[in-house]
Amino acid sequence: MNYNYINPEYLDSVSDGNAEIISELVGMFRSQVAETVTEMRSLLKNKDFYSLGLLAHKAKSSVLIMGMNDLGALLKTFELQAKDGAEADKYESYINRFDHDTGEAVKELDDLVNNRLTKI
Repeated sequence: MNYNYINPEYLDSVSDGNAEIISELVGMFRSQVAETVTEMRSLLKNKDFYSLGLLAHKAKSSVLIMGMNDLGALLKTFELQAKDGAEADKYESYINRFDHDTGEAVKELDDLVNNRLTKI
């Protein structure tokens, strides 16, 4: 499988190549992103932009651990704009991109973990 969303080399560097650690990170990532998307949509609906910016900051850390630098940069923009309440018309597209990219990343991460664990 080609990895278009995650960076396996970066994951190897943060986990020292340990497939079990990668598996744990993937499990945490999977549950965090599902909760994050739900919370982002709720905050957007309630127009709680400052809290949305704080959540984007937190989400940025999660995606960067998976080597998702492009999404990390988008979340940084989202964080700064939302904290200022600027360009609110873009927030839904940012959330949709986060939802899509993390969903694709989970598929890639599952493949990576399955490949690594079968080699143990």
